[in-house]
Amino acid sequence: MYVHSVIGNIEAKTPTKTIEWIELDWDELNKRILRKTTDHGREVAIVMEEQGLTFGDILYEGEDVAIAVRTKLEPAFVIRPKTMKEMGKTAFELGNRHTPCLVENDEIYVRYDSTLAALFNEIGVNYEQTEKRFKQPFKYKGHHHHHD
Repeated sequence: MYVHSVIGNIEAKTPTKTIEWIELDWDELNKRILRKTTDHGREVAIVMEEQGLTFGDILYEGEDVAIAVRTKLEPAFVIRPKTMKEMGKTAFELGNRHTPCLVENDEIYVRYDSTLAALFNEIGVNYEQTEKRFKQPFKYKGHHHHHD
């Protein structure tokens, strides 16, 4: 099957039919050309006219089935700072390590990294290891600086 555009999103329009999922790594959401297999074994060639997919994008809808995109479940940390001081210290340390993160409500989400638990313990911030489907790609802001 060949797909070249998004026709809707699951969050705005819930299909009343079987959903076949194409699972992507979070960094694949930014890719324009992909070849994937749905969780039901259907091969799909994705060649987007515009770059970028979003969690829940519907790529195909037939009489009995819809094909949609979601990200893979992956290990992550959810960090819950209790004070502005904890939030500031956590944000500083994550930024100093160039660790991409997402902030939603009062929580910070980062992909799992075995070195981060020790950092969170040192800061004294509340955190837990979990699994998460990241709904958007992490944005890397490219820059260069020197540590003198």
